[in-house]
Amino acid sequence: MTFDIQKCGSYTLVKVNADRLDTNNAPDLKSELVLVNNEGEKNIVLDLSNVTYCDSSGLRAVLVANRLCEDAIGTFILCGLQPDVENLVKISMLHTVLLITDTAEEAERLLEKKDNL
Repeated sequence: MTFDIQKCGSYTLVKVNADRLDTNNAPDLKSELVLVNNEGEKNIVLDLSNVTYCDSSGLRAVLVANRLCEDAIGTFILCGLQPDVENLVKISMLHTVLLITDTAEEAERLLEKKDNL
């Protein structure tokens, strides 16, 4: 599975370059997110704009990222949800727990506002 990982000021952007996030590739994403966190990053934006299908393994990877950021007293933002993935997030009630934006740019603005508080 390929990812674009980009350090952007006060956060790291991780973009998933696959149309599926499932049992075949979610462990790779989890590992990558743990590596980013272990390098000292406490704010992570996960861009799923290319992902059209996600299963429970993918959701677990998202929750791992959220927990890592919370443990580091940082912020995790999920962005770019496609309709089917967004429905799964809502059915799972994760939209009540996660910060979700439409785009990575919107996530960046949200982090900037948080930094200025």
